Amino acid sequence: MDREELEQVWLTLTRETMPSLAAERRWPVRFDHCFQRILLDNACGQVWYDAITGRPAYKHADASLLEGAVLLGEQVVAGEADLASLNQQSLRFRGRA
Repeated sequence: MDREELEQVWLTLTRETMPSLAAERRWPVRFDHCFQRILLDNACGQVWYDAITGRPAYKHADASLLEGAVLLGEQVVAGEADLASLNQQSLRFRGRA
């Protein structure tokens, strides 16, 4: 998939798909920017803004990193990855857990 398609998948996943599932799945977050933080932090293995220069992050992330974040989000949606655990890891990266 080309860069434009990858970014569209990212935006749909984090702005529509994941927020629409949040209440039903009792996820600890509900807003698009929270899903983006969690997925990008975990894909980077650190706080995303220490690895990605520029905002918005998805526009400035290299393609392989963004693909990893999308894959992680797709795993969460499919029930193959635990969003609560990923959120806790993101918060640990940020010194908040």
